[in-house]
Amino acid sequence: MKVGLVGVAGVPLGKHKVKDPRLDQADKLVKADNKTYAFVDVVGEEEVSTADAIVASPEGRFDLIVKDLEFAETRLERNPLAAETAVLERIKAHLESEGPVAEAGLTPEELQLIESHAFVTAKPIVVAETADSAAFDSFLVRVVSASGYIRKGATAQEAGGAIHTDIQKGFIRVEIIGYDDFLAAGGETQAKHANKMRVETKNYVMQDYDLANFRFKK
Repeated sequence: MKVGLVGVAGVPLGKHKVKDPRLDQADKLVKADNKTYAFVDVVGEEEVSTADAIVASPEGRFDLIVKDLEFAETRLERNPLAAETAVLERIKAHLESEGPVAEAGLTPEELQLIESHAFVTAKPIVVAETADSAAFDSFLVRVVSASGYIRKGATAQEAGGAIHTDIQKGFIRVEIIGYDDFLAAGGETQAKHANKMRVETKNYVMQDYDLANFRFKK
């Protein structure tokens, strides 16, 4: 996962470990051979266009909105097709109210119409205050929660693909335990005994912090 910085100073670029306390809590209840934290690649403003998410100062967020607004106005001046014009007008109005494209409430079909324009604020943006920059590695937990390695609304099969393409291609089923159920039961075995584990198909929509055991053909 790549996170771009805009207007945020004092944060070293490169690999950062995401130490999510929920993983630490879960690790205490399982007998795993090792514990592996997620890593994110933090890049500068010049690479924001290829980033998966953006961390911006309040001023940096505003600058990105202005940049997207200028692009929307320029594109509208070229008289695009009616369907694209309608979407751009919605985007323009939302940007004028200082809202990012990601929060404009566009449908998948509408997003597809403007996909080639690569609006920067269509990416998840998390605002960082000065204190957040000083404790950036801890702050990254919030960034990852907001943007996610697995997109919101992803199916179980799509989520498996985010881990490894072999899981998506050979998907059979997934065993799910909700994170709260896992903690309340005191671990995986206890959750199974309490009938808190369920078997889901490829179309199951993943929920935040689901504990998943994928079954797939190699």
